[in-house]
Amino acid sequence: MVSEVTAVSGRGIPVVGNDIDTDRIIPARFLRCVTFDGLGAEVFADDRKQTNGQHPFDQPQYQGATILVVNNNFGCGSSREHAPQALAKWGIQAIVGESFAEIFFGNCVAMGIPCVTADREAVKQLQAAIAANPDGPVTVNLETLMVQYGDISVPVVIGEGVRQMMLSGTWDACGQLVAQAEQVKATASRLPYVSWSKRAS
Repeated sequence: MVSEVTAVSGRGIPVVGNDIDTDRIIPARFLRCVTFDGLGAEVFADDRKQTNGQHPFDQPQYQGATILVVNNNFGCGSSREHAPQALAKWGIQAIVGESFAEIFFGNCVAMGIPCVTADREAVKQLQAAIAANPDGPVTVNLETLMVQYGDISVPVVIGEGVRQMMLSGTWDACGQLVAQAEQVKATASRLPYVSWSKRAS
């Protein structure tokens, strides 16, 4: 499996509003699931119900979009991993916003979803452009730190440590363990409190 994330391209979907918390992204009643399967269908469930089909996640022109464009303090509230999981199950692969709640950001990184920030006016311009032409391709480039949409080029920011994790694929902690399985076993064999059974080997 290739874990490196250098750029994400696809159609965009704008969700306008500040302080959109994780309970709005995926309401608490859906946290009882054993796996994250099926959460994509319930993302923004209450917001979508209140807007009677007018929420971007219901509108036909945004179906199949992969890049979410949001405003300030997106993903605030509880630390539930279900929020980025629900977005990912719907199809979101990258998020552009003014700012993100720290734990939400960390949960996204752990899933390989880059969350890049841009200034307020640039985000609003991008949201308006996507709303005017939802079929236009958006590219989030982590190598150049630019978001491109038609003639619009938006410089974006992401922490250099996280950026390097994305570019190198080291964000994938499970993948790193699997790739280094022999070294893990060798280290474990030297530890007095770990005993590998034949079944484990």
